[in-house]
Amino acid sequence: MQAVCKTEDIGEESAREFMVGEQSVIVVKFDGQFHAYLNWCPHLGIELNFIPDQFMDDDGRFLVCANHGALFEPENGACLSGPCSGDSLTAVPLDVRDGEIWVGNAEATA
Repeated sequence: MQAVCKTEDIGEESAREFMVGEQSVIVVKFDGQFHAYLNWCPHLGIELNFIPDQFMDDDGRFLVCANHGALFEPENGACLSGPCSGDSLTAVPLDVRDGEIWVGNAEATA
């Protein structure tokens, strides 16, 4: 696992991107909890964002794919709408230790 940032570096209902090894990982804070996913759309097999650290919809309720507008639940990565409906983002191991966020590698990539 690799330390990527301090907990206060990610605001509520927001997300940031980090490189963990060779993997681009999204760390999102939602309802006071942190979650991590590969930055990889299950539909198109490309990164979700065009602009760095821009992953949330306008209301801060869902992760959004900038390529085709699919919406993903921040707490479990499930796709709620769009061409990948029924699929999910790939979860990445995450641990909070002494105010730091530690992220591991996903077991399998898309």
